[in-house]
Amino acid sequence: MDIAVIGSGHVGLVTALTMASLGHDVVATDTDEGKIHGLSRGIPPFHEPGLPELLEEHVAAGRVRFTTDASEALRGADVAFICVGTPPEADGSANIAAVESTALDVARYARPGTVIVEKSTVPAGTSDRLRHALELDNPDAHFEVVSNPEFLREGTAIQDSLGPERVLIGSDSAHGFEVMREVYRGLLERGVRLIETDLHTAELAKHACNAFLSLKISFANGLARVCELAGADVVRVAEVMGADSRIGRAFLDAGIGYGGYCFPKDLAAFERFCASIGYDFPLLKDVAELNDQAAESAVAKVGVALRGVEGKRVAVLGLSYKAGTDDVRFSPSLEVARRLMALEAEVVGHDPLANAGAKTELPELLVVDDVYEAIRGADCLVICTGWDEYRRLDMGRVRSLMASPVIIDGRNLFDPGDMRSLGFTYHPTGRRPVVADAAG
Repeated sequence: MDIAVIGSGHVGLVTALTMASLGHDVVATDTDEGKIHGLSRGIPPFHEPGLPELLEEHVAAGRVRFTTDASEALRGADVAFICVGTPPEADGSANIAAVESTALDVARYARPGTVIVEKSTVPAGTSDRLRHALELDNPDAHFEVVSNPEFLREGTAIQDSLGPERVLIGSDSAHGFEVMREVYRGLLERGVRLIETDLHTAELAKHACNAFLSLKISFANGLARVCELAGADVVRVAEVMGADSRIGRAFLDAGIGYGGYCFPKDLAAFERFCASIGYDFPLLKDVAELNDQAAESAVAKVGVALRGVEGKRVAVLGLSYKAGTDDVRFSPSLEVARRLMALEAEVVGHDPLANAGAKTELPELLVVDDVYEAIRGADCLVICTGWDEYRRLDMGRVRSLMASPVIIDGRNLFDPGDMRSLGFTYHPTGRRPVVADAAG
């Protein structure tokens, strides 16, 4: 089939390459000329494992092309995926202006009968607005609108797209389902589960999934505070909980909070959507508040451990919102750095991939490329992102470089007993802190 993908960001680019991998001919578009120029030469605009190789393969084979001209992408398309951003408004609700604008491009340039696929995360009912806009702009053409939310995790997006746990399709017509089954035939023949619903259900399901995953993370972080007060171990508690098949272990790792582009904005958008249709969903507000408290807790531990942070040098390890990505959008690591700087600490940051993005997001933050240079002279080390590189640090060298051997571990990377024997005062998350052995 001929596929158009409108928007070549994290979702759009992975979608385009997945469609090419399934044997379709793909034209992807974006308004960013620099991005399109790079993609046409096989250069991805962000880090994602496996992406450069897949991009190079499909560009070289001619299975995917990139353009800034939406009409070129849409003119011969059987199916058009809308993969543009839905950023938060000031009140947290989703801004779907780019989605509606893309629908107008479809109405102008696509041939009648093109199936329009909502891939962007949108509030339930957006499909109705799209159909209305399409009918107003081109009343003589029949465009099918379906919902096909993405369930990608940054860092494993290629794997998630080529081998998903499920494919969700929302449509109000048999034709819509038929076309989308053909789009995904290569996955369905391999046994990937297909879930078919009405349009509004599919739209709402994506927001519900992200809200619930955010809930699990915030529950774990709230539980960590309880464990610290009760002298319990949140890691072992999560292990016990995860052994229950009704609960599951995933997303129960206590830390400094969730971040990235999806969870914060989608949780807020879902809460505002619920309010807009007459239901106050207070639990969603509590999830966001608990997330903010996780970063606050890490900063408070620094203050307690150093007896105040003013003038102290604090090394923040990990600036991306999670390991495996260079994405710093809504990063709790940067929130920790901001709060420490507001308390007049001298903060130096390091990340294996996200230094440039962090500097753009937080220009006043000093970032260095060498992790040991970040650690040198630090009064405290705060581990904010769980990179394997940090697990493999030479802790003897770390101790020798630090002005005082204090570690606040926001990701529970290390064993408390090992830290004690190595001579560190160590504050994990949701576990008992340890003070260095006198011999250390």
